[in-house]
Amino acid sequence: MPKESHNKAAEAHESAAKSHRTAAEHHGKGDHDTGHKHSTKAYEDSQTAHKHSTEAHTKSGQHKSKT
Repeated sequence: MPKESHNKAAEAHESAAKSHRTAAEHHGKGDHDTGHKHSTKAYEDSQTAHKHSTEAHTKSGQHKSKT
């Protein structure tokens, strides 16, 4: 179902955004080791978000072509 794919993409984007904000906070406080860990998590979440977004886009196209 396309809606489920879009929801997964949205959740992954939100997780990536949260990780980016947390990384920025730690870097701003000079805690670069923790900031780096959160930056790595943000990158991974961004990759997951991209994967789910691509899947959602593909499924949306398939859904439209069936109608």
